[in-house]
Amino acid sequence: MKKSKTDFKFIDLFAGIGGLRKAFEPYGKCVFSSELNDYSKKTYCANFPGSLVSGDITKINAKEIPDHDILLAGFPCQPFSLAGVSKKNSLGKKHGFKDRTQGTLFFDICRILEQKKPRAFLLENVKNLKTHDKKKTFKVIIDALEELGYYVTFDIIDAGKIVPQHRERIFIVGFREPLDFEFPELKDTKPQLKKILEKKVDKKYTLLDGTWDALKRHKTRHGKKGNGFGYNMADKNGVSKTLSARYCKDGAEILIDQKNKNPRRLTPRECARLMGFPDKFEIPVSDTQAYRQFGNAVVVPVVSAIAKAMVKCMRKGKHRIMITDYAK
Repeated sequence: MKKSKTDFKFIDLFAGIGGLRKAFEPYGKCVFSSELNDYSKKTYCANFPGSLVSGDITKINAKEIPDHDILLAGFPCQPFSLAGVSKKNSLGKKHGFKDRTQGTLFFDICRILEQKKPRAFLLENVKNLKTHDKKKTFKVIIDALEELGYYVTFDIIDAGKIVPQHRERIFIVGFREPLDFEFPELKDTKPQLKKILEKKVDKKYTLLDGTWDALKRHKTRHGKKGNGFGYNMADKNGVSKTLSARYCKDGAEILIDQKNKNPRRLTPRECARLMGFPDKFEIPVSDTQAYRQFGNAVVVPVVSAIAKAMVKCMRKGKHRIMITDYAK
C-alpha cells in the first residue's frame, strides 16, 4: 500500500533549528527530534510548537526511538570542514573520525539505522567531507551505510541558484530498495543579494571603527603575502560568499557597503532569508546565537527540492541498480 501525500513519518537528528524538518513537513510527521545545543532547541521549539527535543544522541537508546520511514541528519561538520580542520590543526587537535567528540557521531546514525531500518535517509554535511583524509573518511561512511543494507547515492549542490549565497554542501541519500532516484536539477533563478536586504537596519549592525580598521589591516597584511584572507564586500547584484557560524565574530565574509558609513553585517533576519527561511520563522535568541544557528543551518529550498524528489521516488517504487561512485 502506497503512502498518502502526508503519511510519511520521519525523525530529525542533530536537528539544529529545524531546516531539514521544515523541508519534509509537507510530506509527513516528525516523530522524534534530537539536538544538543540549548539555544538551538529554543529556536526549534519556537518554530515547531509542542516539540519534545531530546538531547545527547549518544545517550539515547535506539530502541526507544519511534518507528519511522525517513531518517534526517545534518551531523556535525566541524571535524570535516576546511575551517574546522584548519583550526584543529593549529590547536594540535585531531579531526575527522579521530575527533571523538564530534567525528564519531556519524556512527550513532548508523546504530539507529541498524535498529529501526527506515525506508530511506538523508544526510547533509560540508563539501569537504568527500575529500577529507584523502577520501578515506567518505569511503568509511559510504561503506558503513551500504553494509547496513542501503543503496546509497550522493551529490554536492550549490544553493547559489535559488538563494543569493554560494553554499556547496554534500547530500547523501539512501534507500532500502534500489529506487530510481535522481537528485533534482535546481533551476537558476538568478538570485540577487539586494532582494533579501532589509530597508531599515539598526545602526548596531554597522561595524565600529576599531573592528573595521582591524579588518582592513588584516586584509592588507595577508594581501602582501599573496593570499586572499580578509573581509569581503558582498556584491548586492549577485550572490554572497558562504555564511558560516563564525559570522558572529565580525561579519567579515559578507559585509554590506553603506554610503558614507562603515560597512555593516547582515541582520539575523537577512541571514534567515539567505538560508531560505520564511520571514515568519521566529528568531527568539540573541544576535550572536542567531548568526551561529543560521551559519550552521541548511538552505531550506535546496532540501525541499531533495525531499520532493525522494518522496516522489518512494511513492512510485520504480527500481534500478544504484552504484556508488567515489570519484563522482
